[in-house]
Amino acid sequence: MRQFIRKNIWAVAPVVFVLVALVLLGSPLSSSKVQETPAEDDNLIVVGVSQVGSESVWRSAHTQSIQDAFTRANGYMLIFDNARQKQANQIKAIRSFISQQVDYIVLSPIEESGWDTVLQEAKDAGIPVILIDRKVSVDDDSLYASWVGSDFVREGQDAGYWLEDYMKKQGREDDGINIVVLKGTKGASATIGRTRGFNEVAKVQHNWNILQQVDGEFTTAKGKEEMARLLDQYEDIDVVVSQNDDMTFGALEAIREAGKTAGVNGDITVISFDAVDAGVELVRNGEINIDVQCNPDQGKYVEQIIQDMEAGKEIEKAYYVPERVYTQENVGEEENVTEGISG
Repeated sequence: MRQFIRKNIWAVAPVVFVLVALVLLGSPLSSSKVQETPAEDDNLIVVGVSQVGSESVWRSAHTQSIQDAFTRANGYMLIFDNARQKQANQIKAIRSFISQQVDYIVLSPIEESGWDTVLQEAKDAGIPVILIDRKVSVDDDSLYASWVGSDFVREGQDAGYWLEDYMKKQGREDDGINIVVLKGTKGASATIGRTRGFNEVAKVQHNWNILQQVDGEFTTAKGKEEMARLLDQYEDIDVVVSQNDDMTFGALEAIREAGKTAGVNGDITVISFDAVDAGVELVRNGEINIDVQCNPDQGKYVEQIIQDMEAGKEIEKAYYVPERVYTQENVGEEENVTEGISG
């Protein structure tokens, strides 16, 4: 394992005491982003993780899954960086990981483009990069070792197929259906995939009319703001497709404040994505019609890939995590998913 420079934080008030302590113990000051500080002879695998941020409930659960996987007890030293929704911060973090000679880099990219240079730097340093959740668009796919995440295109298709079937059950397969879409962060894999998947289904529906597709940034505040604006602009909205639960929570507030109802037997049919606990509960209560799961529990699958690489095993270029679709009819049923990931 590569040598990692340990740093300790001294929080002792008197300056003289601090100086004496530093002289006696020889300990440099530390970075707060290092989760654990092993002894130099500890045989730990050092993993640097660059996370998108903490913009949603889903993202917090995703981060937790990573932190649960890469613990000292499991044989790892985790260096975690929150990019706060800025790609420049992620590039800076990756370069820091390279300079610290970590064993692996795990990256959840804010957007797909702009990674060729820094990933080449990691490759030149001999550090494998594993992508998690979102993908990158690079000229040379050898710049990363593997990817773990959701099939975003399929998620969008699942939402579209459900809506097609739902409208048939409602006897509205020939009625004009007005739809608005709250999209996520521009350039993000989830936004691109879910939009593409849903639009593939929508384009063959002669009676579906997508009024607008707007950026909601995956946040509750922006979701509410954009939904309120759309409700002011259009008198008759039949369906809102919201590309994550946080935006959906904001959209539901805007719908209520506009004097309309949402969900089962409501004025507006609500399609959401992620299926965080609060979202699934709203499906159970009938306020959300359907919530397409985006499984956040991805850290353990990345950890398995690293273990396979450590053992010299061949790995796949991409792995999809198991997921399901929640409706009021099935929300209480046993989850019909497998534990493994598919390549």
